[in-house]
Amino acid sequence: MKTWFFGLGALAAGLLAGPGAADAETFSLWVRSDGSTFMPKVVEAFNASQSAHKAELQIVPVNELVQKYAVAAAGGTAPDALSLDLIYTPAFAAAGQLKDITDLAKALPYFDQLSKAHVATGTYENRIYGLPFSGDASVLVWNKALFRQAGLDPDRGPTNWAEIRADAEKITALGQGNKGFYFSGNCGGCSIFTFTPLIWASGGDIFADGGKRATLDTPQLRDAIALYRGMVKDGLVPAGAQTDTGANFFAAFATGKVGIAPAGSFAIGALNTQHPNLEYGVTYLPGKDGGWSSFAGGDNLVVSRDTRKIAGIRAFLEFAYSLEGQTLLARNGSLPVRADLAKQALDGLDRRYLIAADAMARGRTPYTPVCNDLINSANGPWNTMLNAAVFGDAGAVEPAIRTAQETMQSIIDTAP
Repeated sequence: MKTWFFGLGALAAGLLAGPGAADAETFSLWVRSDGSTFMPKVVEAFNASQSAHKAELQIVPVNELVQKYAVAAAGGTAPDALSLDLIYTPAFAAAGQLKDITDLAKALPYFDQLSKAHVATGTYENRIYGLPFSGDASVLVWNKALFRQAGLDPDRGPTNWAEIRADAEKITALGQGNKGFYFSGNCGGCSIFTFTPLIWASGGDIFADGGKRATLDTPQLRDAIALYRGMVKDGLVPAGAQTDTGANFFAAFATGKVGIAPAGSFAIGALNTQHPNLEYGVTYLPGKDGGWSSFAGGDNLVVSRDTRKIAGIRAFLEFAYSLEGQTLLARNGSLPVRADLAKQALDGLDRRYLIAADAMARGRTPYTPVCNDLINSANGPWNTMLNAAVFGDAGAVEPAIRTAQETMQSIIDTAP
């Protein structure tokens, strides 16, 4: 997450006048460990690019960052800036821990080119508290070698749910431990990233009214559950999916024994580096009858409410938005977040990244200030519902949906 409160005009004038016009600033910057491949390189390049400002980076374990920042913010020891999972931006904005950077953001000449899903999650009560920094997108990957063995076209991925099911059946029929489909069945964060786009692409949603109303009780959600449930019931999914809390989200497909799996754009670089002999394709997550959608993920850059290191942080953000910065991000595991520079930043890289970049640019992100309680918590209503509805008895589906709907709405209604 990121946030700013300074008006751009006066600040820009000071910066354009030269390093002497504003005091040099050393500012602290946190990033979750997921960003450890690209953030150190961006920080190093920024620090070398000028002498007026310096960023001091701290990498925090991904599962500790949200709680650590909340504690630091409450205790007055928060970093000056933070790169944080975009989905948490509304929560910290609602808690009053971030600066309002609306004027700065809208004065950027390329503001309209920044990832719209990131900006949407960075907006709270019509003010901007976070700006895009790193990008990711949910996509569908398929194993070309298994497709070929099963008599399928290895260069064509599924474009609707019927094709996912039919292709998964043929892959599973190969035997020898091959399975048609995989997903992490006990991971709320994984499923919001890869399962929700199936619902969006089919015309449904899980929230309405700016996150104030849960909308789980829909045909689109039931149909998506039926797709997964049917594949599990018929043995097209490895048994280990039911208890997978995300540890095998990427690893299962990487074994070469899974035909189709939802994944993130990060998988492209990981597969190319760690499994260079694995033939795979990348396509969009389809709707029931076609079309597609994607979860636009990644981080927003936010500024802590009490920091005064605005000039240095703003200079860092502008460097990250430059072609050099976007290229550094693209070459080290992040999708570009500035649409007008995306193709240039990705030039020379695996062309499958272009599919992921397009998915992110047109993707969506659920908006709620209580994301952790609703979605990411292992015992939250979202994860509990999907686990029961997909893996439980047939009679468990409707009670699971009804209970999740009621619980989600209660959490939303009683949130501070």
